[in-house]
Amino acid sequence: MSLPNKWIAHIENWQRSGLKQADFCQKHGLNYNTFSARLCDYRKREIQSRPALIPVQVQELSETSDKAIILKHRNGHQLDLPSTISAAWLAELLQCLG
Repeated sequence: MSLPNKWIAHIENWQRSGLKQADFCQKHGLNYNTFSARLCDYRKREIQSRPALIPVQVQELSETSDKAIILKHRNGHQLDLPSTISAAWLAELLQCLG
């Protein structure tokens, strides 16, 4: 769905405003339900336009380490995978996470 530029401008102005959605809509005479629906469209559009690649950091592991792959999320979560993990399984996991 193509999102009109006026709604993109409203959403980006709201994001910069620091206001709650309802307060922003009231201040600018916008229908809250319509704004929420356009925001949903905007977010879907943003997700679809993101590149499929994710940033990675490669580090050498010590010789005594039994971990082949460590996936770290910026919020601190970490997934340690053994060296026996299948490349197909890992590709499917990354597809689901992407």
